[in-house]
Amino acid sequence: MKHKLNLLVPILGLATIFNINAETMTKDNGAAIGDNQNSLTAGPNGSVLLEDVHLIQKLQRFARERIPERVVHARGTGAHGVFVASTDYTDVTTAAPFESKGKETPVFVRFSSVIHPLGSPETLRDPRGFATKFYSDEGNWDLVGINIPVFFIRDAIKFPDMVHSLKPSPVTNIQDPNRFFDFFSHEPGSTNMLTRVFSDNGTPASYREMDGFGVHAYKMINDDGDVKYVKFHWKSHQGINNLDADQVKAVQSTDTQHMTRDLYANIAEGNFPKWDLYIKTLNPNDLNKFDYNPLDATKTWENIKETKVGTMTLNRIPDNFFQETEQVAMAPANLIPGIEPSEDRLLQGRIFSYADTQLYRLGANHQQLPINRPVVPVVNYNQGGVGNVGNTQSDINYQPNYEGVSEDVKARHSTPELVGNVQQKAIYKTLNFAQAGDLYRSFTDQERKNLIRNLSGDLGAVKNKQIQHKMLSHFYKADTEYGTRLTEAVNGDLEKVKAIAATL
Repeated sequence: MKHKLNLLVPILGLATIFNINAETMTKDNGAAIGDNQNSLTAGPNGSVLLEDVHLIQKLQRFARERIPERVVHARGTGAHGVFVASTDYTDVTTAAPFESKGKETPVFVRFSSVIHPLGSPETLRDPRGFATKFYSDEGNWDLVGINIPVFFIRDAIKFPDMVHSLKPSPVTNIQDPNRFFDFFSHEPGSTNMLTRVFSDNGTPASYREMDGFGVHAYKMINDDGDVKYVKFHWKSHQGINNLDADQVKAVQSTDTQHMTRDLYANIAEGNFPKWDLYIKTLNPNDLNKFDYNPLDATKTWENIKETKVGTMTLNRIPDNFFQETEQVAMAPANLIPGIEPSEDRLLQGRIFSYADTQLYRLGANHQQLPINRPVVPVVNYNQGGVGNVGNTQSDINYQPNYEGVSEDVKARHSTPELVGNVQQKAIYKTLNFAQAGDLYRSFTDQERKNLIRNLSGDLGAVKNKQIQHKMLSHFYKADTEYGTRLTEAVNGDLEKVKAIAATL
């Protein structure tokens, strides 16, 4: 122990010798970080670049913080089912589940809470994960979403910071509103999501009685190579049913697993829950015609028609929780021909980080596990690694070769034009508050009352008045009544709130 302590002396001494600023953020190799707010992109609307080593390292380190529990979405419940296409959607996409009316595709859905750990009460306020694995005849497609159509942030480089702020304090191990409102006071784009989470939508009555959303824009491509941007919406046949704060207390006092119990009981009784899948589409040429950026994950697509493309029915409980629900590996990187990611900066980071997390949690061969295994043959030359249960007999583990294994040109990525310079800048047209205001005004009087009650409970616990008033200004900017009522509920200074809001 003495030698370890002595080793710190020359290391700390280097800071003095080289006049290193202790307040400068660095990567793990000690190199300074130039921008911790924005991912490196190919122009203002281009994809995130793999050469953004800070983003990659940040996501890699974040995914490896805990073992074996998931860092996010730890508390989950799953069920098997089937998706049946209700229409031929080949004019929009070549994706197998939508190629003909009546086509059936097996699915597995994992519902979850986002922030809270394994074993936590299902009554706790949280977005709910709604992740669907389609076992299509062209490979597995994972639609990984939540029960809310937007998210807190718009750039994946902020995802580890956001989750750190929402998780328990590293000192006390207690979740603390002082911490997460400190973070969100610097992220005005979170106002829309916070309004939704602190409404009663943050405490669903059951997994059956909530909608699901893909959140991000994706791309769909048809046989002619035509591209459309799309958003996905699972609409519950059971309707939407939430718990208010009093109901949460009543349920939590008797049952901390009410959502899992409800799902299992209904499936066991043959009352199979159903959701219709709806898709919104946008032409690429229309992306710039809005006062917000349609590729911004903090926004919904307003006044755009939805098309029903199929119905999902959950009809079977997993045989074993660990082998199926706990080991299912959902990742937005699991795509099939006809579906591609958009340039949404949050999605671009998730494409990497979710797949990387599953490699870390379950090993390099996790897709050989029965719950993750595609229903079609897997043909590639990935080899070795922990948990490889294959039966490789050929001496050829490279490509190209003379075995005849080759690529399928139909599965090639689309070729969008790139314009602009490599950059690290926030998106244009942030419009941080408008949709949150529209949402507040759409609520009933009782829903507004519940929102103020829920939100003021946590915001009123914030000790730093500067943080508190900054947050209040975000809600005031969204809607003056919203901000005023919330300010009164936490005994804030309305004139300060107005003054800050005027600068936003």
